Amino acid sequence: MRVLLAGATGLVGSQVLMRLLADARCTAVVAPARRPLPLQHPRLLGPLLDFDALPLEAPWWQVDAAICALGSTLKQAGSRQAFARIDHGYPLAIARAVKAHGCPVFALNSAMGANPRSRLFYNRVKGELEQDLRALEFASLALVRPGLIGGERSEPRPGEQAAAWVLGALAPVLPRAWRINPAGRIAAALVEAALAPRPGVQVIGSAQLA
Repeated sequence: MRVLLAGATGLVGSQVLMRLLADARCTAVVAPARRPLPLQHPRLLGPLLDFDALPLEAPWWQVDAAICALGSTLKQAGSRQAFARIDHGYPLAIARAVKAHGCPVFALNSAMGANPRSRLFYNRVKGELEQDLRALEFASLALVRPGLIGGERSEPRPGEQAAAWVLGALAPVLPRAWRINPAGRIAAALVEAALAPRPGVQVIGSAQLA
């Protein structure tokens, strides 16, 4: 299978990339990014991309499955408008592009609590994206909803680090849904959803990723 991966340089996306390249079911990976990828591989294509001006006629949109691991935080984005553009606008534009080129499978790294009617802005944006992806009617759509993601980021997030320390200490007594979700398990769920797609919409919650 030929797979498109958006967000290949992030914590989860980088692990998705390595898993795809190591999986015999994946014949090629297209990983568009703003900057050159730090990895070279004979089965990897990394076209440079301006997410605000997608080259919709590019032939590399023609894939068998797509995985989106794009994501930011309000602090990193700088404003609610910028956050919504990165976490809703870009993933939806990518989904529409691959769908227009015949891709039947889409897997999204979303978030626990995603709900288009949530009072929390972060959860509402994630929920609105999920809602809009459902409307595209992919033959297979996987919505992976991790809680706090475990792993070392290239850009430290002090708030996440503090929360991870607390959750790690309390893990033996916490319900599975509230435990840390290792980035590797999230990546594994996304890869399996893309390479062994199930018909319809599947929601993979944080308890399944703990």
